[in-house]
Amino acid sequence: MTVVEATVHGAVSMVNAIATGKGATIGIDTYVKTRLETSDGTGIYISSDNKTISSRLINKVIEKIVPKQELKRNKLKLDFSSDIPTGYGLKSSSAISSAVALVCSKIFKPNMSDLEIIKVGVNASIETKVSITGAYDDACACYFGGFNVTNNLKRRIVLQHQAPTNLQVVIFIPRSRKRGNLKKLKDLTSAFEKAWNLAADSDYWNAAILNGIATSAILNSDPHIITNLINSGALCATISGNGPSIMAITKKQNVTKVKKQFSSLDGRTIISHINNKKAEVHEV
Repeated sequence: MTVVEATVHGAVSMVNAIATGKGATIGIDTYVKTRLETSDGTGIYISSDNKTISSRLINKVIEKIVPKQELKRNKLKLDFSSDIPTGYGLKSSSAISSAVALVCSKIFKPNMSDLEIIKVGVNASIETKVSITGAYDDACACYFGGFNVTNNLKRRIVLQHQAPTNLQVVIFIPRSRKRGNLKKLKDLTSAFEKAWNLAADSDYWNAAILNGIATSAILNSDPHIITNLINSGALCATISGNGPSIMAITKKQNVTKVKKQFSSLDGRTIISHINNKKAEVHEV
């Protein structure tokens, strides 16, 4: 019997990638922990404290890494624990797919590189329709932490470096998961292109603000919330991913004022920190 554990952190969006195929993200300290136990037998068994976890995505990642002959003689038991809310644009799928790829590669393909592991999760996300673009930007931020500016279509990291750790991320999670029409994001392609160019020049805060105004106008959110958050001291504010969560990055002394902007809305608020730590895997 072999037991391996991996930890992959979450992330939030700075620039949405749907309109242009290019995105920007920043790692935060939410997490997914995955434990893989192999033993004699067959079958894949998944247990999780999150009932909405995608078994299709997990199985597809396993299929791409574990050779068929190994699946015929190994029983795979995967246990998941996570504090990332699913279905709110907070990168739970990217974290999960990377965590599964990490534990499987550790046992069955130990020579896989970091980027090969990430791309397995990205491809599995597209094939299972969990993601439109494969969310290469999300996967990179979850796996490497810090700032990640990417060309998702070319699977290329354009800019990557650590983010300031003296900041906090205030995230509002609406009670409703309702989103707007994602296809309409392409109506504002020029705005997303400008936002991405700002991020590629390391002007992350303005990139996220422009992204926030553009996405909130389309995805059933009031654009005024973005400006109100900035006026309350946030360095930036935006819809994370395809929403409906809203995130604001701020200095610690402004957290209370920023958080107050969400008090009249129906939902809950969580506080996270910036994460610059790379994903970890080890044998138990």
